[in-house]
Formats: sequence, C-alpha cells, structure tokens
Amino acid sequence: MEKEKLERKIAALKAGDGRAFDYVYEKTNKAVYFAILYVVKNKADAEDLLQETYVRALRALDRYEAGTNFTGWLARIGKNLALNYIQRAAREVATDFSEQAWKYGSREPELPYLFELAQKVLSEEEYEILMLCQVAGYKRREAAALLQLPIGTVTWKHNEALKKLRRELEKEGDA
Repeated sequence: MEKEKLERKIAALKAGDGRAFDYVYEKTNKAVYFAILYVVKNKADAEDLLQETYVRALRALDRYEAGTNFTGWLARIGKNLALNYIQRAAREVATDFSEQAWKYGSREPELPYLFELAQKVLSEEEYEILMLCQVAGYKRREAAALLQLPIGTVTWKHNEALKKLRRELEKEGDA
C-alpha cells in the first residue's frame, strides 16, 4: 500500500506537481541519509550530501523506472555522491579537528563513538537496519518495507547487529 502511494507521488512529481516532493522526501530521507552516513561517517557532511542527492534525483527523475526500488535508487545516488566526496576530501591536505572533537576532550554524547564502532563491526546492511530501527525510530516491519527485505531477515540482522556491538563493547571494557 505504501509502495503504491509512493509510486503515485513519484509519478505526480515527474508530472510537475511539486507538492508531491514532501511526501517522497518524508518516506525516503532517513534510509538515504543512513546510506550516505555509512560512507562519509560525518553527520554534517551526510546532511549536506542528502540535500545534494535530492537535487540530483529531481534533475534525473525521468531516468527512474516506475515500479523499481525508488529508495534504493536514491540511496545509490547518495552513495555515489558520498564516494566522490570522500575521494575529493582525500586529495585535500587540511586536517579538521572539529570533526572528531569528541576524541579530544569534548564530552558530547558518546554516540559518535557508537556510530563509528557500528560502522567498523557491522556489514552495511546490518548498519542500515540498526540505524533505521534504533536511531530513526522505524519499526522492523517498516524498515523491512523500506529495504525490501523479509521482516524475519530484518529482525534477525537487527538482533545479530546488537549482539556484535555488545560483544565489541564488552571487549573494549575488558581491555
């Protein structure tokens, strides 16, 4: 039902109805954001790239094939932008300590550390499921619909991801 409504809104957007964008954005932005965040590992950069993703997607909307995975299509655009961003940043020599201020004495929430740990120990799919369910607040069935995976797979991968993180945190606590 949700997928059909999303497809109708995409068709309306293709036809020039700008009001349909709000619905499309609301239903897709979190999954796309976390796909980008997985690559760039920086919240501010991920937010900037998310905006760029939607700008690019709107320009290329005529290339989207109706009935395919629109969220996946957007995530692919976002990941490509993120990979290009990383390559550009690698060529620059500047060091930005504010990006990792939490490592240098700032007691801002330990969430950046948990995100970094999750990115290290989890597969991309596990990370995406964990972020959708734990951070973005989606229910597992909603995450399953977004990712077009069976609910059982999402539940299993979610639980496995939590176990992996718990084991890593326990290891670090013992060290």
